[in-house]
Amino acid sequence: MNILVLGSGGREHTFAWKLAQSPLCKALFVAPGNSGTAAIAVNLPIAVTDFKTIKKAVLDNDINIVVVGPEDPLVLGIHDFFLNDDALKSIKVIGPQKAAAELEGSKEFAKEFMISHNIPTATYQSFTASNLEDGYQFLETLKPPYVLKADGLAAGKGVLILDDLDDAKRELKEMLVDSKFGNASTKVVIEEFLDGIELSCFVLTDGINYKILPTAKDYKRIGEGDTGLNTGGMGAVSPVPFTTQEFLNKIENRIVKPTIEGLKKDNLPYVGFIFIGLIKVGDEPKVIEYNVRMGDPETEVVLPRLKTDLVEIFAAMGNQTLADIDLQIDERAATTVMLVSGGYPEAYEKGKEIIGLETITDSIPFHAGAKLKEDKVVTSGGRVMAITSFGETYNEAIKKSYQTIEKLCFDKMYYRKDIGFDL
Repeated sequence: MNILVLGSGGREHTFAWKLAQSPLCKALFVAPGNSGTAAIAVNLPIAVTDFKTIKKAVLDNDINIVVVGPEDPLVLGIHDFFLNDDALKSIKVIGPQKAAAELEGSKEFAKEFMISHNIPTATYQSFTASNLEDGYQFLETLKPPYVLKADGLAAGKGVLILDDLDDAKRELKEMLVDSKFGNASTKVVIEEFLDGIELSCFVLTDGINYKILPTAKDYKRIGEGDTGLNTGGMGAVSPVPFTTQEFLNKIENRIVKPTIEGLKKDNLPYVGFIFIGLIKVGDEPKVIEYNVRMGDPETEVVLPRLKTDLVEIFAAMGNQTLADIDLQIDERAATTVMLVSGGYPEAYEKGKEIIGLETITDSIPFHAGAKLKEDKVVTSGGRVMAITSFGETYNEAIKKSYQTIEKLCFDKMYYRKDIGFDL
């Protein structure tokens, strides 16, 4: 089969790395890709939301499967675009249709879905600029810390957790009135703070059947000890050590099954990944959010543990025969540590040469914000590279990742030295 992966980050490099291992993969393309995908696939200089140019590339290269990495094209309806085009409708798209993608596209939609289908989550209310005063009053009914979420897509940065009531009111006004997150914050969801430890559950579905992938835990804050600004993710571990079989059963029965059944009941067509952001409150799982694609950097620890052929899985999803697939998972732990540009998640410089890649032997470097410039790999984004390692325990895997990082450098390189610290 000929396969096209849409995206340019570490998640997409991991997809490409896994797909390239399959004997079923005849030709592999990534749009737009990065320096990592360039080594194993053909990069196409196409934006992930340029549907017309994607169509041309799909037809020119006789593509059979399109794997959508990021959320933007899904929320904008790329799957619907394929279904509504006679030349494209037979091509399998891995990613939900637009109506279902609202689970990530709108925080309010997701909360309403959870409440409707009795899926455990935090209590909440939604507000716009027209009822700002009501938002202030709702904040006064809550105990700190206060959780404010931009309703729309804000590149993973639209969630604020604040300890002070006056700060929360000021930020609410900045989001709604001053457009702090642009159109994403024309509506804001305020919800109760859930105190616990977070983890991520990943589900594959063909719209009828589902399979649960290994759990993972990522680390969002830029600073050690989970301090400082939120980022797209600074590292991840899989599996999550505190997930007993009893707890995993609760996740499946109380959250995964009602989610899949809810999608069917609400007529929300879904072929793809469901990323369920969870929090363990006591011994109970609750949903923080849905994403309609794989997470990053969780992909870099979940997919390497998958032993089953990924092309075979995607083909089954497209044919609604996922129930026939036997998911085989590597029992070893996997960890990843993200190398980022100095200054990230605020202003940072690009174009810094990455030195030492040829010395890596015990880890897998998944490129993210990196590109080829002449014969060199240089930085091109905030999150530059995820260094993934295996180990019999997550501590052993983390140690390998840090040993590998000592061989790498670029100007102002930064990384957290405490991934897994809370486990």
